[in-house]
Amino acid sequence: MTPLTIILALSIVGIPLLLLWLPLGSYFTRRYINNMSTELTAKKLVVRKGIFTRTENTVPLDKITDMALIQGPLMRFFKLHQLTIETAGQSGMGALLSLTGIIGAAEFRSLVLAQKEKLGQIEPSSAQDENNETSVVSLLQEISDTLKRIENNSKT
Repeated sequence: MTPLTIILALSIVGIPLLLLWLPLGSYFTRRYINNMSTELTAKKLVVRKGIFTRTENTVPLDKITDMALIQGPLMRFFKLHQLTIETAGQSGMGALLSLTGIIGAAEFRSLVLAQKEKLGQIEPSSAQDENNETSVVSLLQEISDTLKRIENNSKT
């Protein structure tokens, strides 16, 4: 086949498909964007997306290791950002979550990182208090057991 024949064949098939794809692609893109949502709570980030297969990802804030904002030349032209989220312990290479088209992506990233930092300041002290209480109770139990053994030995 000559290159001209290939181009003609692609044009004959491609142009009707393109005319069909424009309205369908626009419809499905709108539905996909309308079904995408993110929710930031005190301890986690919940991301929902999908049209046919709906996916809900819950990412604990203390597991997030990196949040990158990516913007290529075409994305810059349309003022879009891609936000990627990587976590500790994720399997495989690349981001755990990749979100494109979030309104106010830079502000959202800042909010998530601020909430993560706030959680990091609160959690260690409460975790240390729980660990300290557990160790103190354990130590007191050992002391009590030792005193009981000493008392029993002194009676005999």
